Amino acid sequence: MKHVLVIGGAGYIASHTVKLLHNNGYTVIIFDNLSTGFKKLAKYGELIVGDLANHDDLDKVFQKYKIDTVFHFAAFAYIGESVVAPQKYYKNNVSNTINLLEVMLKHNIKKIIFSSTCAVFGIPQYLPIDEKHPKNPINPYGRTKLMIEQIMQDYDSAYGLKYIILRYFNAGGADKDLELGEMHNPETHLIPLAIDALYTQKELKVFGDDYETKDGTCIRDYVHVEDLAFAHLKAYNYLNENLSSNIFNLGTKTGYSIMEIINSIENIGSKKLNFTIKKRRVGDPHTLIASYSKAKDILGWEPAYSDIDTIIRSAIGWYKKSTASSNTNHC
Repeated sequence: MKHVLVIGGAGYIASHTVKLLHNNGYTVIIFDNLSTGFKKLAKYGELIVGDLANHDDLDKVFQKYKIDTVFHFAAFAYIGESVVAPQKYYKNNVSNTINLLEVMLKHNIKKIIFSSTCAVFGIPQYLPIDEKHPKNPINPYGRTKLMIEQIMQDYDSAYGLKYIILRYFNAGGADKDLELGEMHNPETHLIPLAIDALYTQKELKVFGDDYETKDGTCIRDYVHVEDLAFAHLKAYNYLNENLSSNIFNLGTKTGYSIMEIINSIENIGSKKLNFTIKKRRVGDPHTLIASYSKAKDILGWEPAYSDIDTIIRSAIGWYKKSTASSNTNHC
């Protein structure tokens, strides 16, 4: 039985991928320092609490287990924070990834699947955004991810490290069993914030209603988290069958505005939420939509659960379950 190592496996997208790998017969080792991940999301693998900054922590994992492939999800991912604390992001995202790659090469592990982001593109020059779109990130977070992409390309040329890079757009939803879902501290993503506002009547801040879109609010490409998990499984199969590196954008080629998200949440939740319009945030593109043609053609992947109502129904189900659980279980 093959062992796969999932770095940052106690996080949102990673935990869904771990569950899918487990259900497909793989033994999953989760390596996470739990700084942004949650122990209760690490349900389907053996959790090892360790730090990428510590070579000894990594060495012990590779010495103990015969690792076939590494999935690398771990990163700081708050764009605003990256602007005011870039050193934190370059050390954690870039330096720690170099540590990981160094230990992988030491143990002759040369297959990795890396979580990248649409933030590598910056302000879109055309839509939908494909893999050939120019890369011009406008914040340190996006720059760290692009640097890692470039590092992996250099490591492939020099050391034969084979990689699959998956660039996410906007993840949403929860798994159908409601065992796993979106958890961040602090929470900055629209869908969980809007759902929380629906049930608590907290104020939801909408940044800008004067964009050049159909209703004036920003448009984003939302992908169900289970669709993203399946993309990782397909990427794993491709990497092991072909032993060649590649890069894929993961989106739906469909965009939903902030107001469309709010309307869907209100319709499904059968109540109105409290929101107010604030000034635009600097650097927010009015529309981000991805082409997934390459992923479809090469990986055989396409989104199956990513219509917005399906995403939101699952997210509301997870919110209700986790809220009820937190009221009785304060672990």
